[in-house]
Amino acid sequence: MDLSIFFKQVHSPFLEVGLFISISSVKEAIFNLQIKGSVMTQAENGKKVKVHYTGKLEGGEVFDSSEGRDPLEFTIGQGQMIPGFEAAVIGMKTGDKKEAAKIPADQAYTYHEDLVVEIPRAEFPEYITPEVGQQLQAQQPDGQIMVVTVVSFTDDSVTLDGNHPLAGKDLFFDLEIVEVI
Repeated sequence: MDLSIFFKQVHSPFLEVGLFISISSVKEAIFNLQIKGSVMTQAENGKKVKVHYTGKLEGGEVFDSSEGRDPLEFTIGQGQMIPGFEAAVIGMKTGDKKEAAKIPADQAYTYHEDLVVEIPRAEFPEYITPEVGQQLQAQQPDGQIMVVTVVSFTDDSVTLDGNHPLAGKDLFFDLEIVEVI
């Protein structure tokens, strides 16, 4: 015996909520919450999300933030974000906030020793005076351009680091889900 009942008129200042109950047997009941207006969808693989964030290092130093800008928008599972950031967002809903979500270095920007190279000063362009912290563009053998940072230099050599500036560091994010689409 099938019996369907619809209850309506559960109000909040933001939503009109209806509850539909379908009873297909005495022992089994299926509840489907129908929300009109704003659907509280969970962030999951394949969903597009809009997120406000503040990224910090372990000591609390802010390295990036969406404050004063539009929220960051991306689709979960598309490889647009570092894996740890996506993992921190999964399961959150519109309006949810999370403070100091830790993203370990291996889920953010892994440090690769092979991206640190020492080149003879004679191979370094004469028109560039190296300075520690200076960022330069270098062309890889396949023709792609990468950003490298001067980490040290002597009269005989220049050491360049092609790692991301946050490589090898644990990151902490304050997150607020603006919308799950």
